[in-house]
Amino acid sequence: MNKTLKISFSLKNTYRVNGILFSLKQIPLLKRLLPATLYRVKGLKVFANILSVLWEIISTFIGKFLYLFTMIWGIGILYKGLPEDQVFLHILLFLTVIGSFANTSLFNPTKDKYYAMFLMRMDAREYTLVNYLYSILKVAVGFIPFTILFGVNRGIPLWFCLLLPFCIAGMKLFVAAVSLWDYEKRGFGYNENKLSKYVWGCIALLLGVTYGLPAFGLAVPAIMSMAAFLLCIPLGAAGIVKVLTFRDYRAVNKKLLSGLTDQMDSAAKTQIIKQANEKKISTDTSITSSRKGFEYLNELFIKRHKKILWNSTKKISYVCSFFVIGVLMMTFLRPEVKPGINEMMMTWLPYFVFIMYAINRGTNFTQALFMNCDHSLLTYSFYKQPDFVLRLFQIRLREIMKINAVPALIMGIGLALILFATGGTDNPLNYAVLIVSILCMSIFFSIHYLTIYYLLQPYNAGTELKSGTYRIVMTVTYAVCFFLMQLRMSILIFGIMTIVFCVIYSVVASILVYRFAPKTFRIRA
Repeated sequence: MNKTLKISFSLKNTYRVNGILFSLKQIPLLKRLLPATLYRVKGLKVFANILSVLWEIISTFIGKFLYLFTMIWGIGILYKGLPEDQVFLHILLFLTVIGSFANTSLFNPTKDKYYAMFLMRMDAREYTLVNYLYSILKVAVGFIPFTILFGVNRGIPLWFCLLLPFCIAGMKLFVAAVSLWDYEKRGFGYNENKLSKYVWGCIALLLGVTYGLPAFGLAVPAIMSMAAFLLCIPLGAAGIVKVLTFRDYRAVNKKLLSGLTDQMDSAAKTQIIKQANEKKISTDTSITSSRKGFEYLNELFIKRHKKILWNSTKKISYVCSFFVIGVLMMTFLRPEVKPGINEMMMTWLPYFVFIMYAINRGTNFTQALFMNCDHSLLTYSFYKQPDFVLRLFQIRLREIMKINAVPALIMGIGLALILFATGGTDNPLNYAVLIVSILCMSIFFSIHYLTIYYLLQPYNAGTELKSGTYRIVMTVTYAVCFFLMQLRMSILIFGIMTIVFCVIYSVVASILVYRFAPKTFRIRA
């Protein structure tokens, strides 16, 4: 098994290193400095290997830290009417149940599994067991320091904090074993990347229980949560017996990876994506427009791609509406929570930068633009003339702002209503600033996504993301938004800063697009 683990790690490391080298080659500042024979330079490969190993170590811990810090500890502090240990364990218990089905590792179709079992002809059972047990070990080891850090902070006994990672691992093992039993009985191959609508429905229900019940002053008693977690240890022991004794891993993986070979082929992948999108594109020949030039082109595009562009926005808007209504109902049913919510509303505006980042549809919009419009029109020289580029940029910016403005307005007006319902503010200007600043956050992300699309155009003809610089910009954007979650500032100060920054960014983005997009807005090789 040690040999299998070494080969497995080498395999993952090889394509991870190649990915790092490829990304480096895509960065404009490094592109000219790096040699054409990049993949044969020993020093760079050693550097990439070091990065790969560091990432393996960091990923073991950082994901668990962010998960506990944001999803459990961070959100848990909002529920001030319940004991801290009770809320912490309540949220962790239900999220662990969700994670056991949605993040199995055993039933995750990945390229390394295909390479190892079907191209290199490695023993499917041994390879699966080695990698799965390694992933379970990473779960336990990665959680230990942070269950102690956050659990003790919430008043949970140290001995139980030490056992929690093994309880989480035990639940994952038990769910994996149940899935294997189900496969033996029905021949059904579970795939965590293709969950059924029933599983998604259960996940939505569990999320409602996870965060909804504490909002109404209800949560699973701490002693019951602890008992449920401790039960996962013997269940995990039974699960590991099944995982170790199961024999037909090759058949399971064959079903699991059946569609992966086509997905790995660029031409086939492009065809699959196009077919999926074509089903959502209107074929109504009566759709027309009375406008001219780029306005005509844009209006036809928006009308024919209405489902692709607006469906997710509608769903997000519904979720935002339910959130606002739920908080307003809670303040009506439990008046004692009003002071706490009002205090948060007055200082937590920076937190909503991350929320607006998460719900923004910029990536979907730009991918739809490229796949169904730009990948063809970019072959014409007139399409890249500076005046035309800026004109179409402005038209598209108007459309993406409309798409993102709907949930932003619901969220902004909703937050103003929540602020009013929980006691209001001495300065009425805060209401207007709150609404406008949320809208400006939405406008900023609309501009930001469209600007980097024009300046970096990350897609090749197969709609694959090929720009290392684009990935870096997106990572930095995420990091800044995450950092702002920790910031506490008054509505008036942060709101005005947001509005001013949005205006400045709009002007700078337009200048950059006009100056550089005619050269950068092209199909990548």
